[in-house]
Amino acid sequence: MPKSQFIDPAEARKPGVVEFQPIPVNQYQKTVKEERGNFTDEELKAIYHDMVLIREFETMLNLIKTKGEYNGVAYNHPGPAHLSIGQESAAVGMAWTLTVDDFIFGSHRSHGEILAKGMSAIHKLSDEELMKIMQEFFDGTVLKIVQKDFNGTTKELARRFLVYGTLAEIFARETGFNKGLGGSMHAFFTPFGVYPNNAIVGGSGDIAVGAALYKKVNRKPGLVVANIGDASMACGPVWEGITFAAMDQFRELWEGEMQGGLPVIINIMNNQYGMGGQTCGETMGYGIAARIGAGVNDEQMHAERVDGYNPLAVIDAYRRKRKVIEEKKGPVLLDVLTYRYSGHSPSDASSYRTKEEVEAWERQDCIASFGKQLLEAGVATQDELDAVWSDVKTLTHEMFLKSIDDEISPRMKNPDVIGEMMFSNGSVDSFSDAKPDVLMPLEENSRVKKIATKERFAFDADGKPFSKMKQFQLRDAIFEAIMDRFYKDASLIAYGEENRDWGGAFAVYGGMTEALPYHRLFNSPISEASIVGTAIGYAMCGGRVIPEIMYCDFLGRCGDEVFNQLPKWQAMSGNVLKMPVVLRVSVGSKYGAQHSQDWTSLVAHIPGIKVCFPVTPYDAKGLMNAALQGTDPVIFFESQRIYDIGEQFHKGGVPTGYYEIPIGEPDVKREGKDITFLTIGHTLYPALQAAKELETVYGMSAEVIDARSLVPFNYEKVIASVKKTGKIIVAGDATARGSFLNDLAANISSLCFDYLDAPVGVLGSRNWITPAHELESAFFPQPSWFIDMIHERIQPLNGYIPGENFTDAEMIRRAKKGV
Repeated sequence: MPKSQFIDPAEARKPGVVEFQPIPVNQYQKTVKEERGNFTDEELKAIYHDMVLIREFETMLNLIKTKGEYNGVAYNHPGPAHLSIGQESAAVGMAWTLTVDDFIFGSHRSHGEILAKGMSAIHKLSDEELMKIMQEFFDGTVLKIVQKDFNGTTKELARRFLVYGTLAEIFARETGFNKGLGGSMHAFFTPFGVYPNNAIVGGSGDIAVGAALYKKVNRKPGLVVANIGDASMACGPVWEGITFAAMDQFRELWEGEMQGGLPVIINIMNNQYGMGGQTCGETMGYGIAARIGAGVNDEQMHAERVDGYNPLAVIDAYRRKRKVIEEKKGPVLLDVLTYRYSGHSPSDASSYRTKEEVEAWERQDCIASFGKQLLEAGVATQDELDAVWSDVKTLTHEMFLKSIDDEISPRMKNPDVIGEMMFSNGSVDSFSDAKPDVLMPLEENSRVKKIATKERFAFDADGKPFSKMKQFQLRDAIFEAIMDRFYKDASLIAYGEENRDWGGAFAVYGGMTEALPYHRLFNSPISEASIVGTAIGYAMCGGRVIPEIMYCDFLGRCGDEVFNQLPKWQAMSGNVLKMPVVLRVSVGSKYGAQHSQDWTSLVAHIPGIKVCFPVTPYDAKGLMNAALQGTDPVIFFESQRIYDIGEQFHKGGVPTGYYEIPIGEPDVKREGKDITFLTIGHTLYPALQAAKELETVYGMSAEVIDARSLVPFNYEKVIASVKKTGKIIVAGDATARGSFLNDLAANISSLCFDYLDAPVGVLGSRNWITPAHELESAFFPQPSWFIDMIHERIQPLNGYIPGENFTDAEMIRRAKKGV
C-alpha cells in the first residue's frame, strides 16, 4: 500500500474487541399471495415455467445417463452430466432480476443456471434484439436448425434456440454454443450474459471477480455473479478471489467515479454436498456458509443465508443486493440454501446420505411447493400448470431429437480444426474506444525523460561499452513497450505484488505510478491465484491485462489458473472468447531453492499458451509489443540477472518508435560454421562467452541462436544452421530432466538427422535444488560446460581437460541416482 497511509502505533496497540453483526438466515417468509403486488400473474407463471424447464432438461440427461434412453429413444452419452435436480428455484431466483448486462459464471453443475439466465434474457429482450442475437451467432447456424418447421413467436423460438444450443453443446455437437468443445461442464452463451462454467471446483471464484474488475475499470453496466457450490468454499481460488474483491484500495485509494467496491456477488449454491461427502458436519466447519463473510470486511460482505427452495426469496435477496452493488458497496456473499436429489453425477450412488433425507427434501420440492402456492393464490389453475409441463416435455423431446441427429447436429468432421482454435492470432491496437485514463502526457514522464538520455546501443563507435547507468537496459525496453500500450489502450491494466509506488520488484514499472491512476496500475494481495484468475476474467470480458508473478517459482501458487484456465478458454469457447493476457514472470537466481528456478518447461508443456523469453533489450521491446498487440495468452519470462543489460546485437540500437518481433522466431546472435548453440533465456550469454573461447583457443567457429520464444517455435533457422555446422548443443537454465530443451533436441534430431555429425547435446542445469548464490556456478550452465560437452560428446579438443563430466557413464550414474 502507499507509504502515505500512516499506521499509528498508538491506535494499533489499543485494547478492544472486534465486533460482528448478526447475519440474516432465511428471513424472507412471504407467500405468492402476499407478493402478487410485486409480480404480475404472467411473471409468476414464467418463474414456474423456468423451473419446470430446468427439471425436465436435467431429468432427460439423467435418464440418458442411467437408462440410455429418453422417451423411448436410445442414446449413449459417455460424457459427464453433473445434474442439479432439486436446485431449480435457486437458479431461477438468481437469474430472474438479472439483465444481459449482468454476467454469471458457474461450475460443473450449471446447466440449470444457463437455462435460468437464458430464459431471464429472453423474458427481457425485445423480439428484435433476440432475432439479432440468434441471426448473428455463428452466422445463424443454430437459428436455422431450430427455426425449421416452426411457426411460433420469437420468444418461443429463442427458447428453442437456448435449449437446443445448450444440449447440442453437452452432446459435443459442432452446432452447440461452443462448437461442442466446451461440453457439459463448460457450456455458456455470452450474448445472454452467461459466461464460462468451470469444471474445476471453485474455478469461477477468482475469474468472476476479474469480470467485475473489468466492468468497474471500463465503466460497463451490470454486476457479476459467481455461482459456486458450498464444497468450493475450501478452494484457494474462492478465498483468494474474495480477498481480491474486498481490497480496501477500491474504496480508500481509487478516486472519483472509480471509488467503491467491486460489483460482484459470490453466490453459493449450497446443496450441502460435495463429491461423495457432506460439507457442513463432515468436511467443513463453518456451519452456515454465510458466516464466512464476517471475517472479510466491516460490512461482512453483506452476507446472508437465503432459502433457495423459494424462488421469491432468492429474487428478493437479489433485488436488495443489487442496491448494495449500485451503491458501490460490494462485494456481496449469498448463501443460497438448496438441495440436489441426485448424486454428484449419475454414477454416484449417493451412499453417503440416507434415502430418508432425500425423500424429506423431495416432500418439500421447490417446484411442487411453488405450484401449490400459485394454485392457492389463484394465479394459475391445475390445467395451466399441467400445460406447462406438457409444453416443456414436448420442447425438450424435440430439441433432444434434433441434437442427437448426426445430419442436423454433426460432430466436428475435421478435429484438426481444434488446432486452428488454440490461438486466435489476432492483432488489436485497443480493446476500448475510450480515451485512456492517464495523469500526464507521456513525454512529461520523468522515467521517459531519463530514458531519452540513454544510449540505445551498448557500445560506442570504438566498440567500448557505455557505463551501465548510461545504457538503455532490458528493463527500460519492457517499460517502453508497456507504457506505449497504456497510452493507446484504455482497457489495459497491470497489477501484481508491489507494482505501484515501488515500481515493481525489479524496477520495470518505475515512473508509471506518476503517470497512471490507481485503477490502471495497482498492488494486489500476495495471492498469485487471484492475480492470474482475475486477469482471466478481465480478459474474457473484453479487456487487456498484464498480471505479474514476481518469481517464476510462484507459478506453483497459481498452477490451476496458468495450466487449466488461461490456456483453454479460447478453444473451449469455439473461439467466441479471446484471452489478451500477458503474464510477466521473472526468472531468478541468488535466492536459493524456492526463488531461483526456471520453470519455462512447465508452461511450454501446456497447449494454448504462447511463451516468450527475450534476453536482449531489442528483443524484449519487440516481443512485448507483439504480445500486447495480440489476442492470445502470453507468458513473458524475464531474467532477473540481466534486467540491467544493454543492447549488444542490434547495431542501430533499440528503436525509439514502435516495432514488433513475431513470437516464435529465433534469432542468430552470432554466426559460425563449425557448431550451433541454441539457447533459451539468460544462457545466451554464457554461450557467447564459450563461443569466443572456442574461436580464440581452438579455432572453432560457433553459431549462437537465441530461441527468444518457446511456443510457437520456427525450426527453419535452426535447421539451416545445423545443415551448415553438423553439430548442435541446446542449452538453457532449466534443470535438464524433463525440460523443453529435450523437446527441442528430439525435434532437431528428427528434422536434421541427415545433417548431424554427432548426437544433439542437451545442456541444462543440474537436477538439484537451486543452491545459494555462492554455489550457483556448480548448478547453472557455465561457459566452460559448453566446451566440456563438445570435448566429451561431440569431438575431442586437442589438449583440453574437461572440468564437468558429460560422459555416458556419468549420465547413467546420475540417472540411477535421480539427480
